Amino acid sequence: MVVMTRPVDILYAKLGDKVKENISLAPYTSARIGGPADILITAESADELARIIKLLQKQEIDYLILGGGSNVLVSDKGVRGVVVLNRAKGVRFHNGDQPSVTVESGVVFSNLANRCAAKGFARLEWAATVPGTIGGAVYGNAGAFGGDVAGNLIWTELLTENGREKFTAEQMGYGYRTSILKRSELDGIVLCAELRLQNSTKEAVSTTIEQFSAHRKTTQPPGASMGSMFKNPNGDYAGKLIEAAGLKGTRIGNAEISPLHGNFFINHDNTKAADIRALIELVIKTVKEKQGVDLELEVELVGEWQSETRE
Repeated sequence: MVVMTRPVDILYAKLGDKVKENISLAPYTSARIGGPADILITAESADELARIIKLLQKQEIDYLILGGGSNVLVSDKGVRGVVVLNRAKGVRFHNGDQPSVTVESGVVFSNLANRCAAKGFARLEWAATVPGTIGGAVYGNAGAFGGDVAGNLIWTELLTENGREKFTAEQMGYGYRTSILKRSELDGIVLCAELRLQNSTKEAVSTTIEQFSAHRKTTQPPGASMGSMFKNPNGDYAGKLIEAAGLKGTRIGNAEISPLHGNFFINHDNTKAADIRALIELVIKTVKEKQGVDLELEVELVGEWQSETRE
């Protein structure tokens, strides 16, 4: 008699109680939306993240890495296979004339920016209002207020098919909210990064952060959202186009295009991912018809979507 071993049994044998089954992903996303993961595994360090990913690849188990969950929309049906929750949060500052910080990919970017401010380090003030983790920021070249990851990154360590490799900002092929990773030109997992800092004072850095934060509060809505839904087209703004199309305040179910900023979709409690998806499709269709512009999603849709319909 041949006893078949389930993939999850192998994971339990290797990782023990780190393995959780049928776990809702909504609490792990900034929009508080999404169905369950078949399996959820939490990585507590960059080394552990690398070990878990290597194990999943060896067993040929499908997986998705979730950091801060700020730039994703998880389907109502959830995610098949394994979701790896990245909680690798090691931080190491390097002092001197050219200071820098080495940070693991699960660190929340806004928290890092505020830690830099407390130590009198400048250059990451723009990141103090950026949601999500370092991993997602390096992957998508996050940016705000004229700054971005491309302008700060010294190197990032990726887990690729060749093992652990370091890539410079130039090698990451950065563009506006994109990289070789996001364009699927390279299959790699962000493990950690070293970011360039600048010596300053706590007061000066904190003042700049306060100014940026105040601006964000007046221009971007509170509440559960995914951040900016669409990329800004060349020479224009997605929010401006959505407003001009008369779509601000449009609501489907408990999902709403913010009346304050058209590029933010708000979850007004127990919103279905399918309702957000319906708003996305409405915006794309209407902006194309009225302004002749093809909007491109900044948010990534993950999970099972093909047969999903609103109920």
